[in-house]
Amino acid sequence: MALATQNLVWGIAQPFTGMVADRCGATRVVAAGLALYALGLAGMAWAPSATALVLTGGICIGIALSGTAFGVVYAALSRLVASERRGWALGLAGAVAGIGQFALVPGAQSLIAACGWVAALGVLSITATLLLPLAWPLNDRTGETGPPADVMPMSRAVREAFTQPGFWLLNLGFLACGFQLAFIASHLPAYLVDRGLRAGDGVAALAIVALANVAGTYAAGLLGARWSRKRLLAGVYLARSAAMALFLLAPLSSASLYVFSAAMGLLWLGTLPLTNGIVAQVFGVRYLGTLFGFVFLGHQLGGFLGVWIGAVVFEATHSYDTAWLMAMLLGVIAAALHCPIDERPLMRPATA
Repeated sequence: MALATQNLVWGIAQPFTGMVADRCGATRVVAAGLALYALGLAGMAWAPSATALVLTGGICIGIALSGTAFGVVYAALSRLVASERRGWALGLAGAVAGIGQFALVPGAQSLIAACGWVAALGVLSITATLLLPLAWPLNDRTGETGPPADVMPMSRAVREAFTQPGFWLLNLGFLACGFQLAFIASHLPAYLVDRGLRAGDGVAALAIVALANVAGTYAAGLLGARWSRKRLLAGVYLARSAAMALFLLAPLSSASLYVFSAAMGLLWLGTLPLTNGIVAQVFGVRYLGTLFGFVFLGHQLGGFLGVWIGAVVFEATHSYDTAWLMAMLLGVIAAALHCPIDERPLMRPATA
């Protein structure tokens, strides 16, 4: 319950956190997010009830993620880095995040084994506090901003984006992305056990996904600087669906699982720098945190549906086959939705 709440709160909070970052700067938002992260982790360690766990691990950390993760950080980097190097910067940031994801799981498990889960949460809380000085380099108040977005009120920029069909197509495509990733991350281990593999195979598979994601996200950032981002996104969604289809059709074994995990890892979070890049390319970077926040809300809603529908389908049919088919179909639909998106920057009348 806490994890589901966390994902929903993260998505709902992201547009508003982006608004604050666009107005006040990313440094303050990231620092506040880290402090809230530390508070939430410490609160989880001593939560006296399930309600307290939802408040700390769900709501508190969900808001903290909206201030420290991709939405705010990518927007700050887009303003700080020259446009010709933006794809590289976003890809590198995503790759570093992937390394952290890969290292955190065994690190946290080692802490729990050594000193218990309460002490492990305390150590992670202290670690989040020690990271506070790292928010300072994201000071984007003097970063690149482009006219005429600089003089456009935020409310007008949001209304402008909401009138663009491409903005909503990005939202729907990102919803499919969230569904696929959350379904696989949440239900793949159970699917493997149900099909006769060991629980350790599921852990190894997710570790391979995290490791391959480092290379995939970095490559996506570089490719997005050279090629059409919407076509790359369509290719990612089609490739995901193809990988899932081949995985289901092939005889299941540890070898086929690891090949599938590596393929999915290469396609895992490469959608983030590409989607963020399209928003920046079309609408500019002045209110990028806000606009990408609305797009990311679609991703998180899809993630919630991926976890929930996977469970509902399995309870009703005692099989994940229907959920796999839904994930593949959504990938094909997402690829088609990206084709009509206009990637050209919006032409705005000059403002005195």
